[in-house]
Amino acid sequence: MALLPYLSGSVDASSRSWPIRSRAWFIALVFICFLATPFGRALSQGTNEHPVLLIDIAGAIGFVTAGRLAKAVEEATGRGSPAVIVRLDTPGGLLTSTREMIHTILASRVAIIMYVAPSGSRAASAGTYLMYASHVAAMAPGTHLGAATPISLSPSGLPGSPPPSKPSPDPHKKSEPDPSTAPARKSINDAVAYIRSLAELRGRNADWGEKAVRDAATLTASEALKERVADVIAKDIEELLSQVDGRSVTTSAGQVRLDTKRRGIVELKPDWKMQLMSAITDPNIALILLMIGIYGILFEFWSPGAVAPGVIGGICLIVALTALAVLPVNYAGLALLIFGVALMVAEAFTPGFGIVGLGGIAAFAVGALFLFDPAQSDIPIAVSWQVVAGMAVLSATFFAGVMGFAVRARHRPVRTGAEQMIGSVGEVVSWTGTAGRVHVNGELWEAQSKQSLSKDQKVRVVSRAGLTIGVEAGS
Repeated sequence: MALLPYLSGSVDASSRSWPIRSRAWFIALVFICFLATPFGRALSQGTNEHPVLLIDIAGAIGFVTAGRLAKAVEEATGRGSPAVIVRLDTPGGLLTSTREMIHTILASRVAIIMYVAPSGSRAASAGTYLMYASHVAAMAPGTHLGAATPISLSPSGLPGSPPPSKPSPDPHKKSEPDPSTAPARKSINDAVAYIRSLAELRGRNADWGEKAVRDAATLTASEALKERVADVIAKDIEELLSQVDGRSVTTSAGQVRLDTKRRGIVELKPDWKMQLMSAITDPNIALILLMIGIYGILFEFWSPGAVAPGVIGGICLIVALTALAVLPVNYAGLALLIFGVALMVAEAFTPGFGIVGLGGIAAFAVGALFLFDPAQSDIPIAVSWQVVAGMAVLSATFFAGVMGFAVRARHRPVRTGAEQMIGSVGEVVSWTGTAGRVHVNGELWEAQSKQSLSKDQKVRVVSRAGLTIGVEAGS
């Protein structure tokens, strides 16, 4: 009944005006909410449509690290990301991988932000070069960088280091440098020129970079900011993105203004292939896989039909060679290691364990210790002596025991099959002419002989053809 006045039109205009205005406001509100939802979603998507990519590099820099950075830059370019953040904590690494990463940074169309974090992290040695090469060098409080002297150069006075320059007897004449120091000076000067070129490219402190190479100087985060080595100090990623927002950097595409504030962050985790490569490129694991491969193939060679040792050995050998292909292998050390294995194999053919076996163990141990070339890395890359000792003992046991057993087994007389009958002694059961029946090993056999035999005579088996054996008189 309440709706009847509105339907009949008997109310005045003033009484109809309020419901009409209410309905208009309601429709407008619904329309605004309808539009606000897609616009709000579009705004949210706009902040995350081109997110900043983040990768973590912790530990020594190597082949896998260089591959991860290259993959991140490629993905950032495809996504249209404004920057790639590399959260860094490294003591250094392979020189070839470091240069490869720097080449990736210099060729990148996307800004690369090196961020030494979290607190307590460092960017030592190769990490310092990466900081100098980056478009933005950032550090968290409580971090440090520096000590970029090539570690393969031994300080004066240590065993194996070149002798110091001898002073000239004439006080007015400069001391002439010892020619033996020429390789060291060449390596140092090359490293200095490299870091100065990066400093000039990015507008950073070239003098301190040279000091980091020549004197192994280091800086804390606050000192690095004062010395114009670092650009930003930020406690976390959000603060970092806020501080670098609006900063202009020069990439391979030209001048770029960073738009990073309120951007989404996508962390790129290493896939299973990179995790596997990271594991097998550990020098200790690479050596263990190499030896398992050699053991398995040798055992399969001397004991055909086992199958499992050959399959496992082949897989381990291929994986080990893949790892050695990306590690700085010292070929003299590899030759010594293989020579040691060859000597232990030779010892397996001789009774006991003598000078050949001891020489093999010594060659194996020395070769394993010098398997990797330290001159190609700014941090020590070597096999642990505990692993070398364990593998040497295991190798000696393997070749003296297992391999020796396999070799001796090959020279034992056959005890099964058709050949087992040869040489067996039997007794004639019946005989006519050149053929008859004999009793051998508890069985009756048809037999033939070129000799005339008699019943109950002892005979020896000399051949077998199917179910017929050849015999001759004998005991």
